Amino acid sequence: MNTQQLETFIQVAENLNFARAAEVLNMTQSAVSRQIHALEEELGTKLLLRTTRTVTLTPAGISYLEDAKKVMNTLHIAEAKIQHHTETNIQILTIGCGNEAELDFLCRVLKKCRQRLPEVHPFLKVILHRSILSLFSHGEIDLLFGFREDIPLRSGFVYREIAQIPLCVLISETHPLAERESIGEEELVSENIILCSAVPSRASEVQNQLAVRIPPQSTYISENLQAALSLVRAGYGFTILPEINFDNVEINCVPLQSAEAVSYGVFYRSGALSPLLSEFVELMKETI
Repeated sequence: MNTQQLETFIQVAENLNFARAAEVLNMTQSAVSRQIHALEEELGTKLLLRTTRTVTLTPAGISYLEDAKKVMNTLHIAEAKIQHHTETNIQILTIGCGNEAELDFLCRVLKKCRQRLPEVHPFLKVILHRSILSLFSHGEIDLLFGFREDIPLRSGFVYREIAQIPLCVLISETHPLAERESIGEEELVSENIILCSAVPSRASEVQNQLAVRIPPQSTYISENLQAALSLVRAGYGFTILPEINFDNVEINCVPLQSAEAVSYGVFYRSGALSPLLSEFVELMKETI
């Protein structure tokens, strides 16, 4: 995936016409079709439905359009800033996160970074896992946060562990189990569970092991982390996640008994660890 593919998709999606998109982009219509085809192949899903007369967005295309526009708008803003600061010592550091939960840890790192590395201008990207991995592979992200087991270590990728993070039960502060020092899986099978697909694979495995023992009427589904946390806050049930720190007094994070910790860290490309990146990585290690 690259920015040209994103820009092409946005134009086709907004015009719902390949010919008009080609005109706006100053490209041939066949080149537009190739860009869209390559993007869909990489994402593994259809974004557009095309007939001889019409072009329409699939449900995945509707969702992806908003993400693509956010990425491109942020890039345009960053480019404008660079054009106005060519005489300064500003260094853009592009950091990728797969979900909003990682931003809490990153915020603590950035507080120190602002004081010790004032020349660094962080450019944060919070994008769906598959999309952000593709951007990282193409060199459009400098650092990528993630769980070791969720990101394949391809040739040229380097992983540095920041911490081993235990799995926890996230539950409403008013629940009777909320004040426990730890909770066993057997105690959870009689509770309501909130399943979320946008979690690390180890947490998803534990969720699924519990879900097969919990009846459908006690099971709730959420498509993203924030939706799951909203249901937890409202008291609908619990969910399983690696331990996270966030400012929310309505949710307690209780360790899950006998669960293995998961490795969390930062990925970068081999040969790309500049002195700036190296110092930022050390700052992360120091913060944790």
